[in-house]
Amino acid sequence: MDCSQIIKELKSHSNPKNVAGMARFGISTNGTLGVSVPALRAMAKRIGKNHELALELWESGIHEARMLAGFVDDAELVSGGQMEKWVIGFDSWDVCDQVCGDLFDRTEFAHAKAAEWSKRKEEFVKRAGFALMAALAVHDKKASDAQFEKFFVHIKREANDERNFVRKAVNWALRNIGKRNERLRVNALGVAREIAKMESKSARWIAADAIRELESEAVKARVGRKGA
Repeated sequence: MDCSQIIKELKSHSNPKNVAGMARFGISTNGTLGVSVPALRAMAKRIGKNHELALELWESGIHEARMLAGFVDDAELVSGGQMEKWVIGFDSWDVCDQVCGDLFDRTEFAHAKAAEWSKRKEEFVKRAGFALMAALAVHDKKASDAQFEKFFVHIKREANDERNFVRKAVNWALRNIGKRNERLRVNALGVAREIAKMESKSARWIAADAIRELESEAVKARVGRKGA
């Protein structure tokens, strides 16, 4: 299938009622068709990996086509320049999170971009930095604890950002790193307790939520099994 055929298929599944529902969850309605993520994943599986097609789908500007681009692209062919171009185009948390968690985190630039983007001012670029940290904590099995501990300085620095899409991503990164193993759980809890002392409503929320999860019996048992 070429790009025009895929876009035609996407448009055939357009659902205005879904678009309205997505808006209630803070998803951008700009160029949005209302196609579900499971339907997009099914399409991606049928299409297979195709880097050139992914670039064309991204250029369409259609919300679901951009998400699909992240599903079908080949991480080994993604350049740092492409990542910079795409991250500037993020205008919705779902596209940001899906592309970061299904494509960008598999690239050789992932750890560096996570740190770099976390320092940027643009809301969805900053979110992408922390979404990458969260995804790497789950998917990068070869990375050392030290590589994740380097992210703590960025998490502490941005914990006072009151923007909802940023603070939730900062919290997500902290929790996921802490759930990687027992050493990181203990260290993430230490970071959370430092954040809790900040004079910021956002920081206090991030800390309380992270502490609640990382101190839960379920997480302690799961992390303990990983270390067994």
